[in-house]
Amino acid sequence: MSIKSERIPPEQHHTHRDVTGGWLRPGVFGMMDGLVSNTAIISGVAGGGVTGRALVLTGVAGLAAGAFSMATGEYISVASQSELTRAEIEIEKAEIARVPEAEEAELAAIYRSRGVDEATAREVARQLSVDPEQVWRVHAREELGVDPDDLPSPWVAAGSSFAAFSVGALVPLLPYLLGSRSLVLAVVLAGVALFLGGALVSRFTNRTAVYTGARQLVLGGLAAGVTYLVGQAVGTGVS
Repeated sequence: MSIKSERIPPEQHHTHRDVTGGWLRPGVFGMMDGLVSNTAIISGVAGGGVTGRALVLTGVAGLAAGAFSMATGEYISVASQSELTRAEIEIEKAEIARVPEAEEAELAAIYRSRGVDEATAREVARQLSVDPEQVWRVHAREELGVDPDDLPSPWVAAGSSFAAFSVGALVPLLPYLLGSRSLVLAVVLAGVALFLGGALVSRFTNRTAVYTGARQLVLGGLAAGVTYLVGQAVGTGVS
């Protein structure tokens, strides 16, 4: 065995996390939105002088309205994107059936642009074009940049968004549901949740837990603080 071969590191087997399932973005966005928006709503209404039952009703209404709004928006946006993708795939299928030679040459050109030599690019494109059920998938990945067999689910996006928003929006409302009437307690609880939620996101990214947690806390605190001041300003002028 040569010295060179002895220095080759052993093969490292690893798995990747799901980055295309369509759950992480709406889940994170939903939870953060629920936390920030309902904390801001409760702070703004409390700043305007509203207390007691009306404040609880405001928080519950904010939770329900926000959760359904987020779920509806996520479902429509993801479904529309998937429908657009499928429509473009159908166009690609029609072009492959109509001018297969031109599409094969286009595929070869894509590989050449990535550094594959002329002969190899042509041969790879030719072999991939033999199977009609394979070639349109290859074109979809190479030209459209999508995996037609792994499109995000609108139901997963909607469900993740609804559940995450509800959990986030419940946090600042929870002290009031348990009988407390302290805005400070609700804001502190929401602040802790914002930091922990941001820190949890760091597990899916390359950022540190302190950075992502502090970022969420600062942005959420600014939103709640500004809304509280708006509520105070408006509340003094409303009889």
